[in-house]
Amino acid sequence: MEMPIDMQHQAMGYDRTATMFSPEGHLLQVEYAEKAVRLSPSSIGMVCSDGVFIIADKRIDDKLIVSKSANKIYEVDSHIISSIAGIVSDARVLVERAQVLAQQHRVTYDSSIEPELIIKEISNVKQQFSQYGGARPFGVFLMVAGMNNKKPQLFTSSVTGNYLSYNANAIGENDEKIKEKLRDKYKSELTIKKGIKVALDIFKEVQGNKFDIEKFELSYINKDKEKIERIEGEKLKEFVK
Repeated sequence: MEMPIDMQHQAMGYDRTATMFSPEGHLLQVEYAEKAVRLSPSSIGMVCSDGVFIIADKRIDDKLIVSKSANKIYEVDSHIISSIAGIVSDARVLVERAQVLAQQHRVTYDSSIEPELIIKEISNVKQQFSQYGGARPFGVFLMVAGMNNKKPQLFTSSVTGNYLSYNANAIGENDEKIKEKLRDKYKSELTIKKGIKVALDIFKEVQGNKFDIEKFELSYINKDKEKIERIEGEKLKEFVK
């Protein structure tokens, strides 16, 4: 009986370091990290006609935990927000790096940083941790949304350090199912309010009986105000009417 390919890789040691390619051309530690990301609660980001938003499932089931201490959406700068899927402690290091980068840009150039510069720098850090020995990859997908000269933008960085710009995207658990539904329902003329309703409807379809709107948090930026607004829990019900 032939040994399954995954067991062959383990037996031959191809998964012992992030820098060793398997005969098929895979970095197995990177692929394992991507599997860890897909065990994490999901986030949806969307570029709308009047701004951009990210809505995230916090999935806090323990009533002893203070809900506000377990945020999934972070403020990088006054015009940039970020959400993560994967190992939260890994993500915290990357988000703090992004925050410092944004502040350094303000001090140096007296202007706000572009969202793409943030995602590019974070992606470069991720790439390094898949190339050099003695370290493991960051087990994180990072979604960055923000404004660039009144233009809403959305980017996502993978475990490998690749990043792309999106009109709408999902990271975390069931991301492929969510993206399939986004492809059907996303329209560029959606407003933030209508886009949030679309995202919540998709979460409801995917999660079924497990859907609980009180476990979600939302951050959005209107392109006219360029100010981050936060809503979570019970207050999100106004978007599903």
